[in-house]
Amino acid sequence: MINWFEEHPNWPHRALQIWLILIGTAYSRQTMTYGQLAAMLRFEGAGVLSNPLDHILCYCESNGLPPLTCLVVNQVTGLPGNGLQLDDLHGDRERVYNFDWYSLMPPSPEALAEARQEMRG
Repeated sequence: MINWFEEHPNWPHRALQIWLILIGTAYSRQTMTYGQLAAMLRFEGAGVLSNPLDHILCYCESNGLPPLTCLVVNQVTGLPGNGLQLDDLHGDRERVYNFDWYSLMPPSPEALAEARQEMRG
């Protein structure tokens, strides 16, 4: 049986969908704008991305992984949003680009939700 992300419209499932997009982006050594990511997901507006991106950020932080979400940037500034506080954006981005994301099993929606719950309460 085939499962579709649209059939699971909750934030942890959407975070997994974004994870898959971002590891491909990392492999290609690219960034993408919030608007581009929202369009790929068929979301109305980029503002709805903060919740699923936060799931990914929490998972990365709690597991000692590079901040995968730093690849999503504002179209005007070319920088990640205010929710992502990095001391060395270029260094962190290089860590994301150089990490072997395809060697990891993607996190389950449950693992993403659990990481966010543990970090944010």
